[in-house]
Amino acid sequence: MNPAIRNTKPSASERKPDNFPRWVLLCGAGVILFSLLSVGLVRITGNGPDQKPAPASFERPLRFEDRPDGSIAVIDGRTGGLISSVKGEQGFLRGALRALSRERKARGIGSELPFQLMARTDGGLTLYDPVTSQRVDLESFGPTNAGAFLPLLTAEPDKPTVKP
Repeated sequence: MNPAIRNTKPSASERKPDNFPRWVLLCGAGVILFSLLSVGLVRITGNGPDQKPAPASFERPLRFEDRPDGSIAVIDGRTGGLISSVKGEQGFLRGALRALSRERKARGIGSELPFQLMARTDGGLTLYDPVTSQRVDLESFGPTNAGAFLPLLTAEPDKPTVKP
């Protein structure tokens, strides 16, 4: 066998450098730069996920009871007076209550203790469960959905259904 044919590998000085695509490196650098800028912006502005809610300007304790006709009775937590009776779909109101009630049921707690409906100084509206410390920031779902709870803040209750 001819030794010149056997040794066909180019020498180290004759080899071309690796052809790794440059765009991959640039994209990776872009992702890293974006991540660093995002974290820096959150740290500087304080608008992170651990942001504290604004203080409450007005609070109202409310109890919600299912009625045999499928409606939900909204009862003032202080006086026991009926504030409203919610009939029909009311999807967002029912969904928000279901989310908070699920946690109570998991802990074996009934619906006797009221939720807190809070208007915040920043214009937000929050439904808070003081028993489980769960909260639903209602304005996060848009003004129409938050508006389903807004009348419950100021509505006058009927005569008490239970004595305080």
